[in-house]
Amino acid sequence: MQPPSLVLILAAGEGTRMRSDTAKVLHPVLGRPMLGHVINAAAGLEPSVIAVVTGSGREQVESWLASTWPQALTTVQQERRGTGHAVRVALQDLVSRGVELGSEVVVLTGDTPLLTTKTLEDLLAAHREQSAAATVLTAVLPDATGYGRIIRDSSDAVESIVEHKDATQAQREIREINSGMYVFAPDALIKALAELTTNNAQGEEYLTDVLAIERSWGLRVAAHAAEIAEEIAGVNDREQLADAAAALRNRINRAWMREGVTIVDPATTWIESDVVLARDVTLEPSTYLRGRTAIAEGAVIGPDTTLVDCTVDECAHVLRSHATEAHIGPNATVGPFSFLRPGTELHEKAKVGAYVEIKNAIVGRGSKVPHLSYVGDAEIGVDTNIGAATIFVNYDGVKKHRTVIGDSVRIGSDSMLVAPVTVGDGAYTAAGSVITDDVPPGAMAVARARQRNILGWVKMKRAGSTSDIAATKALNNPTSETEKQ
Repeated sequence: MQPPSLVLILAAGEGTRMRSDTAKVLHPVLGRPMLGHVINAAAGLEPSVIAVVTGSGREQVESWLASTWPQALTTVQQERRGTGHAVRVALQDLVSRGVELGSEVVVLTGDTPLLTTKTLEDLLAAHREQSAAATVLTAVLPDATGYGRIIRDSSDAVESIVEHKDATQAQREIREINSGMYVFAPDALIKALAELTTNNAQGEEYLTDVLAIERSWGLRVAAHAAEIAEEIAGVNDREQLADAAAALRNRINRAWMREGVTIVDPATTWIESDVVLARDVTLEPSTYLRGRTAIAEGAVIGPDTTLVDCTVDECAHVLRSHATEAHIGPNATVGPFSFLRPGTELHEKAKVGAYVEIKNAIVGRGSKVPHLSYVGDAEIGVDTNIGAATIFVNYDGVKKHRTVIGDSVRIGSDSMLVAPVTVGDGAYTAAGSVITDDVPPGAMAVARARQRNILGWVKMKRAGSTSDIAATKALNNPTSETEKQ
């Protein structure tokens, strides 16, 4: 399909019903601002120029565009005097900056996150097939309250669009509604915009009036109904925002299930748009996959798991855990209740168990951090075991330091490894040790005070207590070698 020259996205509205300091079009739907979803749909047309009309929240919108879509142009509607006014001042500004309007201008709204490229392609095709001066995207809704109604003549052509507040009772019974999105022939559009008035309930320049003006000139005005009505749904408040997110969740989940992904409970599984899944991945209930997460064949994720910008290799299993910017290798296991922070890299068959936090660390093939430990700024070799309650002490208050653990090492439970420190291949550390010096390969490091028992301490210091009573009874009736002593 020949691409249009310009896609103009209206994003200047105040969004007062959102009750937020965040610009309306930047409220996220499944990890991407509403405006981002619209731009993605528009970009699929491969237009020469995508331009965004800003107004309320201008600085926020322009900042987001600069970081995410720097190729998009922006233009400002200083006074918000309606959609027609927005398009008129935008086109004047863009033309003065040398933007060529070409044969078609596509106008979209920035608060329709469910819009797809397929629907825009169909709209553009319908516009061209009918050689129309303007073509409006419509939908048929069970309840059309609040939307502009499509008024057709006896030949079923579009006669005009009447806003809900301006509609008669008979017109409000019409269920075909205006999406606020159009394709226009530029020359006729510019001429009609100059004819707009503010003679309506809102006192604004309505873009919808362009259609009636062009029809009065004898030009063809067409309409194309979206196959899926939810695509044109605008978001004006938090309730509609949640509805849009749920609709997008369902759409994405259905698509992945058709590709061979098992989603045990689609209602509690949220997969953002940039996630990539292989076939035979299994997603258990209450799983949230965010950002650019990629999961390979045979992996099992969840239940109760969130992955953000993670890579999960074949047949790995992540259970009841949270991970960000982590690489989980083939057949590795994570969880339950693990926390993988950025820079975590688990090699093949590595294990990270319950209540373990790992940051900026490599866990080698077959190595295990089974439970209740913190591993930060470290490298762990092959087939090494980190005992329970081990802490990698990596921060001295000013700088982070690195710990290196070799292959086939056994770190005793409740050890403190004070970085920078290296534990050589095959070495052991005794439980309860604080390791501050390097441990040679094959050595046993013991760094703890010797135990001493103060006999009779409870009788001297806690006489008459329940402890004293229990100890006295045991000493009078010894059942073990310790008590006999």
